[in-house]
Amino acid sequence: MGFNSSGLRALTNIYGPSSHETKVSDFIVKQIKGFVDEVTIDKMGNVIARKKGDGPKLMIAGHMDSIGMMVTDIDDKGFVRLTNIGGINPFVTVGERLLFKNGTIGIAYHEATADMAKLKLEKVFVDIGAKNKEEAEKLVAIGDICVYSPVFNESDNTVSTASMDDRIGCFVMIEALKRLDTVNNDCYFVFTVQEEVGTRGGKMTAFAINPDVGLAVDITTSGDTPGSKRFAIKLHEGVAIKVRDNSLLSHPAVNDKLKALCKENDIKHQMEVLEFGGTDAGAISLTREGIPASCLSIPTRYAHSAHETCSKEDIEAGIHLLTKVCETKFEI
Repeated sequence: MGFNSSGLRALTNIYGPSSHETKVSDFIVKQIKGFVDEVTIDKMGNVIARKKGDGPKLMIAGHMDSIGMMVTDIDDKGFVRLTNIGGINPFVTVGERLLFKNGTIGIAYHEATADMAKLKLEKVFVDIGAKNKEEAEKLVAIGDICVYSPVFNESDNTVSTASMDDRIGCFVMIEALKRLDTVNNDCYFVFTVQEEVGTRGGKMTAFAINPDVGLAVDITTSGDTPGSKRFAIKLHEGVAIKVRDNSLLSHPAVNDKLKALCKENDIKHQMEVLEFGGTDAGAISLTREGIPASCLSIPTRYAHSAHETCSKEDIEAGIHLLTKVCETKFEI
């Protein structure tokens, strides 16, 4: 089965920062409708797709939202100032094209007097090509959100673009659904909102579903580029099974089951011990009386930049493992 590059390109090209996920959810619903038994969208915009089966209630969560930046001010010369929506690194933002919901494009750059060793987002401005404030206000308004403008690039081995976090998780879920016939769990594929600002969609939906087991599908960083901090995750070495991050200590029984499925089905995998960050799995695990949870992670270079890069092999391994999870009664 060939890699669905066109589907991933279409999904990552959609504007959808935290709180503005509607276009993403519309796309996803169209993709999955023929492969699930029911689809609902809750008041906050989370997409809950159920594929019925006998067995434990299994929640699989991938978030639709991307990081972004919100307009806080427009000066007299028409330059735009921003605050972060999620984790924004000003160093990798400078020089990038930024896309607003209405299609306006701006260029991010730093103040001439900024101390580059201590650069903060408050010292970054956006040039949208306006001559003055009046012209700028016809294009953007206070409270508008921009994202890194997506430019999809594909090689024989990798794919890269903005918003791979976490459209790649959504993509893995969509592709797994397309391959599934019958399942041996009561599967809830949940495409969540506002993960980047506090795993909010994961909290809401886990409370509503009250699953027996929870899995997030998200990115993790990699330790395989020059000068990287030592981290035993590399591209092309398979899907990563999370052991910990700052939001979660994965349930050992869940991870034992995941590792066994990898071994039984010859799925290349690696173990992830992340010393920062968090995913919807952390939110799921703390719901109600507590829910055993873990995360399937896709190793990603240059996370939270305009050029998040993933391995096609690792993505395929993630799809394969998620398919086997759903096909196998996930009792722990």
